[in-house]
Amino acid sequence: MQVLYKSTRGTGKEITASQAILQGLSEDGGLFVPTSIPTLGCSLEELSQMSYQEVAYEVMSRFLTDFTEEELKVCIAKAYDEKFDTREIAPLVQKKNAYFLELFHGATIAFKDMALSILPHLMTTSAKKNHADKEIVILTATSGDTGKAAMAGFADVPGTRIIVFYPKHGVSPIQEKQMLTQKGKNTYVVGITGNFDDAQTGVKKMFNDKELAKELAEAGFQFSSANSINIGRLVPQVVYYVYSYVKLLEKGEIEKGEEINVVVPTGNFGNILAAFYAKQMGIPIGKFICASNENKVLYDFFQTGCYDRNREFVLTNSPSMDILISSNLERLIYRIAGNDAEKNKKMMEALNQDGKYEITEEMKGKLQEFYGNYASEEETAQMIKHMYEETGYVLDTHTAVAASVYEKYVKETKDTRKTVIASTASPFKFTRSVMNAIDEKYDRMEDFELIDELSKLGKVPVPKAIEEIRTAPLLHDRVAESDAMPEVVRDILGIAR
Repeated sequence: MQVLYKSTRGTGKEITASQAILQGLSEDGGLFVPTSIPTLGCSLEELSQMSYQEVAYEVMSRFLTDFTEEELKVCIAKAYDEKFDTREIAPLVQKKNAYFLELFHGATIAFKDMALSILPHLMTTSAKKNHADKEIVILTATSGDTGKAAMAGFADVPGTRIIVFYPKHGVSPIQEKQMLTQKGKNTYVVGITGNFDDAQTGVKKMFNDKELAKELAEAGFQFSSANSINIGRLVPQVVYYVYSYVKLLEKGEIEKGEEINVVVPTGNFGNILAAFYAKQMGIPIGKFICASNENKVLYDFFQTGCYDRNREFVLTNSPSMDILISSNLERLIYRIAGNDAEKNKKMMEALNQDGKYEITEEMKGKLQEFYGNYASEEETAQMIKHMYEETGYVLDTHTAVAASVYEKYVKETKDTRKTVIASTASPFKFTRSVMNAIDEKYDRMEDFELIDELSKLGKVPVPKAIEEIRTAPLLHDRVAESDAMPEVVRDILGIAR
């Protein structure tokens, strides 16, 4: 069955998966969604005997129906190879009363690698399929992880350039150094003097700037996105939720058809939306537990039905979740609005103009599968400390937010279903915050001393991604105001005004 894509704000024009991947964002400002969520083509038992790469093919081939079997298998083979430090790609580790799905074994030690290892291959294949004659300029905003993972994926990929904007004072020192040391003649990094929402809004504005698009086209360029607004980012994320379920099945941890819960530390809402899509495909998931940090806009939304970004922006120790505009939530809003693009568009316009929108009681009724809560900075640090002291397992700050919220959920609901917690980053990425949580004495150490100490404590080797930046030279130093982002892009691409 062919799956086509249409915009959450559009007239209903349907395009192929490869066209949606190439465009990134719809011309009307909407996000591309599949016209229907496909079901899995084989049984859960069959899937349980498969490798990660084989599961990836079974899931992605259902969504990306205009890719040939050979094209998709080549993309998967190039993506999920020795760049990952484990053959399992996404291992499940049982600690206390949950299974941690480790999504940080890729090249940049964060979950973004799971999708951004394959997106460049999907993108260049899509360009060939659609006879694209322009150089693709990947434009991306990052709250810390997407930027490095996207640059690592697109570095020196022919026919592409990648420009990453990040909040200059809103990422961890390790995250920043990973970005600023990125090699590749086609990679560009720009720190902006605002927060992530400023960067993300600036990128969206450029996508919707018809005059800029015309200038680019005349100079032989076209924009696309590596953010999770690109459906080519979202579809690969569905894979690991399917994989985690069938691996629990294979190990005899669950019976066939038994429901599990999924906990996801959430900022832009893409990662938890991927779990929701996995359920639509046929994976028995009971509750989607949406874990926020002190920027708890999603928690408040699930409590009240009102999405309101008019609040103080908090810089936390889980910076990849320091987000007040959760872009991917729009895909869920569109769905619970009965796939009504006009209704969704009005809400997104209200968010843009007034900073908030409210859903109807009927829409609220369609969110029963979701549970939202948040963890304070103190609770997050306590979770890291307690988990380490009780099990020897070291969590990063984002995964600790999820584990803390999961404890609250169990206490509140007494729901003891088997639960998978998305472990979205290696603790080595947020070493200072993690080590300070375990013992404040570590705050006196230098960043790379802390890394070696964490390696001893957690009894795990220092990841290659960290070793590489230990002595790497800084290659990028651009900083700009958020309203100067279009000028920066023109300058990088050599487009005169």
